Amino acid sequence: MNANNSSLTNDLSHIIFITGGTKSGKSEFAEHLAKKTKKLSYIALSEINIEDKEWQEKINLHKKRRPKDWKLIETRNLLNILCEEEGPLLIDSIGGFVMESINKEQEEWSTKLDSLISLLIKRKSITFIVGEQVGWSLVSEYKIGNTYIERIGELQKRITKISKDNWLAINGRAIKIDEISLEIPT
Repeated sequence: MNANNSSLTNDLSHIIFITGGTKSGKSEFAEHLAKKTKKLSYIALSEINIEDKEWQEKINLHKKRRPKDWKLIETRNLLNILCEEEGPLLIDSIGGFVMESINKEQEEWSTKLDSLISLLIKRKSITFIVGEQVGWSLVSEYKIGNTYIERIGELQKRITKISKDNWLAINGRAIKIDEISLEIPT
C-alpha cells in the first residue's frame, strides 16, 4: 500500500498498525492514512489530566490536526469501546491499554490481552492502531518501567500478526515493514 494512495474500504475487516518512537510521526501518519475514512471514531487512550499543561498542549495539537467530522472518544477502557463501536476506528495509542493494566498480575494481564486481540480480530470495520516503540534504548531501573516495556512489546507483536498493514514511523518517515521483513518463527 502506498501511503499516498490508500485503497481501503470501510466495510472490510482491516487492521493497519503504525508504530514508532516519541516524536517519530506515527500519529500524523495514522491520521494521514485515515483521513478519507468516513464516520471514523478517534479513540484517545489516555487519562484526562487538566493539571498537566504540557500534556494538554500535546492533546490540543492532536485535536487541531484531526478532521472536524471525526468522533472523539477519550477513554481508558478500550475493551468496552471495541464492544460498542462498530464503525471505523483510529486508536491512539495502544500504550494506554498497557498503562490501564500496568498494576495487574501477569495472569490478569494475559486475559485482557487475549480479549483485546479477539475483539480486534472480530471487527468488521477498518481499525488504525498507533503504538509506541520502546525498549530500543535504556532499560528502566524500575520494575514498572520494565513491565511496561515487556507488555507493550508482547502486545505489539500480537497486533502485528493480525494486521494486514504494518508501518514503522522513524524520523518523520514511514516504512512499510511487511514489505522488507520476515516474521520471526516462534
